This record gives sequence, structure tokens and C-alpha cells, in this order.
Amino acid sequence: MKMSERHTKILDLLTKEEKIEVAKLSNIFRVSQVTIRKDLDQLENKGLIMREHGFATLNSKDDINNRLAYNYDIKQKIAQLASEDVHDGETLMIESGSCCALLALQIAQTKKDITIITNSAFIADYVRKIPQTKIILLGGEYQNESQVSVGPIVKKCVETFYVDKFFIGTDGFSEVSGFTGNDYMRSETVRDMAKQAKQVIVVTDSSKFNQIGVVNLLPTQNITSVVTDNNIPNCCESYLIEQGITVKKI
Repeated sequence: MKMSERHTKILDLLTKEEKIEVAKLSNIFRVSQVTIRKDLDQLENKGLIMREHGFATLNSKDDINNRLAYNYDIKQKIAQLASEDVHDGETLMIESGSCCALLALQIAQTKKDITIITNSAFIADYVRKIPQTKIILLGGEYQNESQVSVGPIVKKCVETFYVDKFFIGTDGFSEVSGFTGNDYMRSETVRDMAKQAKQVIVVTDSSKFNQIGVVNLLPTQNITSVVTDNNIPNCCESYLIEQGITVKKI
């Protein structure tokens, strides 16, 4: 098994078990504990896991690093597909979320002279070492675990800008409610940011189409396109297309 494949499998195991021993991973993958420790070091450096003595663990369930580890390989491919519509020299808005973080990194690594406007301190830190990308971080009330700014100060800051593309994640979807979130303040901030963009693009793995969040995020008619994976339910895909929304799948 290649190292990248092993990393994906390790993350899959951790999202199920939350904590797993180095010795157990060594037995599962039939490689030495030294090799497993190197794998875990790399995953920790990416912010995907935490190391303890003899163990690997995920962060708290609400921490963005935890959400980043879930379906990591799929989310990375979604980010790669979504980035194809971004051109050198563009100014974009990207909201907080695991798919959005991977998208921001993909754009920063593959595009030139990009400016990213975001309310996510995590995203700002995630791409800060890539010199050709300019980051504008919107201020506001700070949510520690999600590492995102929300509230009226964000609304005031974002009114200064207008962009072609605004990328967002979602916590759920239904035909009745449209796209939904699990945090009122974050959802309100997404709506404020969406007013300053020509196109709103949802980047999410298909699991979110089997869930419904607790608050409205954006109505379906406000969405331009959705980038997801092949497991999106047929009924959801058909409905989105009927509403004039472009659906792109990995």
C-alpha cells in the first residue's frame, strides 16, 4: 500500500474509533511501528490528527481539524475539481469548513496572484506559507473551535468587497429548506457574505445531502453550482438541476 493510501485508511479508522494505538496500526497495515510513526507525524503536521504516547487521536468533534479528517480523500478531490473554475489573478471569498479549507489550499498551490477573502482564521493560517496568495481576513466575533469570525462586524467588513465567486460548505440539504447549517451565527454570516458575490458555489461531500441542519443557510435559488462526489442522492441531484444549478461530481 502506498503511503498516501495508508494515510487515507488511517484517517478512516480514526473517524470511526477516534483513538487508535500505533501497535494496532502497525499490525493492520503490516508495516513497522517506525513507519506508522512517520505517517502519523505527517498527518499531525497537516493538522489532521493529534499524537499521544503510543496513540493517535482526532481533535474534538466540533474542531475543524476533526472534520477535515472525515472523508479526507474525497474532500481533496472535490477541492481539486472546484479549483478548476478559478483563474489566475482572481479575488475570491471562501467561507469556513473542511472542504473550503482544502479548496483554499489547492487554489493557493496551483493558481497565481490570487486574493482570498475569508472569515476563517484556520484557512488564513492553512495557506499563509504560500507566497503568491494574498489573504484578507475578515474580523468579527471569534468562535474558538471552528476558528471563524461571525456577527455584525463581519457584515460591515465584507460590504467593502464584491467578488465573482463565493465558496461555501453546508451542514445539510432538503428540497423544502434548501441548504442548512448547524450554527445560527455562522449561517447568518454566510448570508451576509453571499450578498457580495455574483456566484455562490457549494463544495461538500455527498454525506451532507443525507442530513438537515438546524438553521437555514441559503435558499436553493441563491446557489449557482454544487461540487460534490458521485454518491449524491439521485433525487437531490435531479432537483438541483431542475432549479438551474450546475452539479459537478468527482
